[in-house]
Amino acid sequence: MQTYSKVQPDMLNVHLVAHTHNDVGWIMTVDQYFFGLYPEAPFICVWKILNSVVEALLAKPTRRFIYVEIAFFSRWWKKQTEEMQEAVQDLVRQGRLEFANGGWVMNDEATTHYGAVVDQMTLGLRFLKDTFGKDGHPHIAWQINPFGHSREQASLFAQMGFDVVFLGRVDYQDKQWREEAREMELVWRGSSTLHPPAADLFTSVLPNMYEPPSGFCWDSLCSDPDLVEEISSSDYNADKMVTRFLQVAADQARNYRTNHILMTMGSDFHYKNAQRWFENLDKLIWLVNAQQQANGSQVHVLYSTPARYLHELNKANITWSLKQDDFLPYASNPNKFWTGYYSSRPALKRYERLSYNFLQVCNQLEVLAGSSANSGPYGLGSSIPLREAMAVLQHHDAVTGTCTQFVADDYARQLAEGWEICEVVLSNALTQLSGSKENFTFCQKLNISVCPLSSSSACFQVLVYNPLGRQVNWMLRLPVNQRSFIVQDPNGQTVPSEVVHNPGLDSRMHPLELLFKASAPALGFSIYSVIHIPEKDSKTGSSCSGSQRSQSSVLAIENEHTRAVFNTHTGLLKEIENRDQNLVLLIQQTFFWYTADTSGAYVFAPKGDPQPLSLSPETRLVKTPLVQELHQKFSDWCFQVVHLYPGQKHLELDWKVGPIPLDDDTGKEVISRFDTTLETRGRFYTDSNGREILERRRDYRPTWNLTQTDSVAGNYYPVNSRIYITDGKIQLTVLTDCTQGGSSLKDGSLELMVHRRLLFDDQNGVNEPLLETNDFGKGLWVQGRHLVLLDKTQTAAAGHRLLAEKEVLAPQLMLAPGSDTTWNHERIPHRTFSGLCRELPPSVRLLTLASWSKEKVLLRLEHQFAASEGNLSSPVTLNLKDLFSTFTITCLEETTLAANKPRAGSSRLQWKTNMGPAHHSPSSSSSSSSLDSAAITLQPMEIRTFLASVKWKPAEEGQDSCVRDQAPSTTGWANRCLYILLLLLQTSH
Repeated sequence: MQTYSKVQPDMLNVHLVAHTHNDVGWIMTVDQYFFGLYPEAPFICVWKILNSVVEALLAKPTRRFIYVEIAFFSRWWKKQTEEMQEAVQDLVRQGRLEFANGGWVMNDEATTHYGAVVDQMTLGLRFLKDTFGKDGHPHIAWQINPFGHSREQASLFAQMGFDVVFLGRVDYQDKQWREEAREMELVWRGSSTLHPPAADLFTSVLPNMYEPPSGFCWDSLCSDPDLVEEISSSDYNADKMVTRFLQVAADQARNYRTNHILMTMGSDFHYKNAQRWFENLDKLIWLVNAQQQANGSQVHVLYSTPARYLHELNKANITWSLKQDDFLPYASNPNKFWTGYYSSRPALKRYERLSYNFLQVCNQLEVLAGSSANSGPYGLGSSIPLREAMAVLQHHDAVTGTCTQFVADDYARQLAEGWEICEVVLSNALTQLSGSKENFTFCQKLNISVCPLSSSSACFQVLVYNPLGRQVNWMLRLPVNQRSFIVQDPNGQTVPSEVVHNPGLDSRMHPLELLFKASAPALGFSIYSVIHIPEKDSKTGSSCSGSQRSQSSVLAIENEHTRAVFNTHTGLLKEIENRDQNLVLLIQQTFFWYTADTSGAYVFAPKGDPQPLSLSPETRLVKTPLVQELHQKFSDWCFQVVHLYPGQKHLELDWKVGPIPLDDDTGKEVISRFDTTLETRGRFYTDSNGREILERRRDYRPTWNLTQTDSVAGNYYPVNSRIYITDGKIQLTVLTDCTQGGSSLKDGSLELMVHRRLLFDDQNGVNEPLLETNDFGKGLWVQGRHLVLLDKTQTAAAGHRLLAEKEVLAPQLMLAPGSDTTWNHERIPHRTFSGLCRELPPSVRLLTLASWSKEKVLLRLEHQFAASEGNLSSPVTLNLKDLFSTFTITCLEETTLAANKPRAGSSRLQWKTNMGPAHHSPSSSSSSSSLDSAAITLQPMEIRTFLASVKWKPAEEGQDSCVRDQAPSTTGWANRCLYILLLLLQTSH
């Protein structure tokens, strides 16, 4: 039973929200913050903050508090006695301790991928559900410290069932306009495709970021005096402070539209001495309500929570403005745009994205192989450590790169430890599913062409696992030490292969790479055999293909779909041709660097125009049957290889940048820029967290009049997966392999920031320059990949969405020693496997397949196309009956996006907007999947989440048990669900 202080309908009600903001790593590591282990700040200790808060709440029943970061709270909870846990559960039940967000962390919104955001929210919300039941369900999103806010985040929160998001940081010009216009609160439309109000979210911009009003901070980290109400005391200050408080309240009320305002009472790592905070708040409430109201004051103060405040706003039943863009980029002051962090610590950003891929593979195989994945010949394994490490990386000072070097190293350590335990899961699962007697190993450094097994073995096996719901073809490159090989597919047939020279920085250490095209079925694997043959017999295998320098007047690489022409004098890209659509685009691509002025981990503040690294790179052309590529050397610290493989419709630009030199005492921010002849009218387009696309306009904000103070940094946006420009007919799209800052600073041009190394700090708290080094103390070099697509505008979405899916969920490789025989069925009896009995349609992505409990799996399916993106935008219906090859779904429970409550009966507060009332469409209001049918329909951009009760099939059945094109037995399906429901009812009684 929740208890609240009463509000006064005819007064100004000031809702005091006591809170603490606990960064899950920033200046200190996660452990140092939790235990108070940092020598320079031992007074910061999350463990003691939570102890102190609970003690103060138990001391007086009127007090309230909110908490956010479940990564910390779950650790604290496990250390408590049963008596203390029961006391905290009672506080939650009464609404005196309220959880906001409920995710593992307060995630960043600019550099995160939506799949990873959903995962981290699911992890935290599940803990709250398991621990507190329905009392632990947050309805409030509390994003008070991310450095700008994405529209997709609003959409995700709405689909999770949240009623509101509170924002702390918005652009200083935006906030000033909102205060003057009394538009600090609004309805945010999070999707241009999902039918309103499915992705609509009420949004409140906090008045003071998330700090207390000036003069009212009563923490050990503050210097404000305590409130003294004893008149006889020489320190008496009650009249002065109450007068000041009433003035602050009146000033704030002028910027909001109801007679309710919210004040945040807390800040970073506050409340280690919670009793002091609450004692002063107790006094303030008493003085204003008892004394001032007796003297005619119309201000009423109460302990409150964001949920209580929102309830009062909803009761007001007024009309709110509607916002359809996002809150990016963020500037805190003139010439201080926080757009540098879109590209800070690119190696960590890439590692995080690779880890997302690896976690999905780990989750899938943990389900497909059943219990044998967690306990098998390789020992005990689990996806949980990597899930938690990935969740931590979504924190707004983690994947952003806005932390100290020591903390960044600790984030990487957590990921590495999670990988190691997931490798056991993969090894156990693949051994079970393949029946293998081989010892599979991983090559985690293939991105730098390092793989000990392939580099030292004459014969080996290659297992290619495909996490997508459709078959995938992939060109593999493995470092080798021989020049001639035979590669055989799972059926023992020889496939084309060749050995080429490695173009990488480590080519002297690993000069050769084996190249062959592999194929893997949907949600499954294929195993290839690689056997070295003596060079005298190499006519039947691959051989080293020499490179050649073009002697002709045309420098080009081409296949049946695409042609790229380079300038013979400069070596730069000159022209791209889409042969299927008869499109030709003049284009030049090269690398530039901005001179850093006051740039830091957060801020991008360039000085002057960008300088080219080289407008005439050294080039080398390589043409073989399996690849055509141009090698470019722009400087001693910048290299690029442009690849084109047979059948490929896009160019691959693999670049390596670093160590960025600082011998001229100048920090540098390096970009790759594409200049074309397209007339783009100041417009370009970027993805929002990997999902929907937003239009960007140079020097423009859709909802307020921008006074531009930096024409470069002020036009930068996060590019999570792709950016494109179009003239309405032709579209040029560039896809990234991790988040980077990007822009179009002049018509027909695109640029992406790939690396930055800085000499100064931007004075936003990190207190050290972004000066990354390797293990040898030298500057860090990074590498990445851009995929370039040329297409007709009306058909481009199919290309870039499907290619982005393949990039995020690329195949995972495992290797095993081989024998000198060409093909050995006995040691690996099942050389191919698919976890699906039928492929998913192109418009459908398997977003999540993960273990939930011994008899349940978490299943998310999404329509990955937006409305009006061609034929693939149509609704699609799937039959989940007998979809998976190793288990059968016996019952489905549809939930909200984060899987913490049933979708049936889930309701959110409704709001009137200045665009009229919103009504649920049939697609957005459908509750749970019907129990008499396993068919589900996905509308464009819809994600549907299920907890599926499953029964694993005997191992010997495998794919042989797949039933294709068979109508579902609706009676059997309903009976199984009914039986399970009856058991649950009996158990509950």
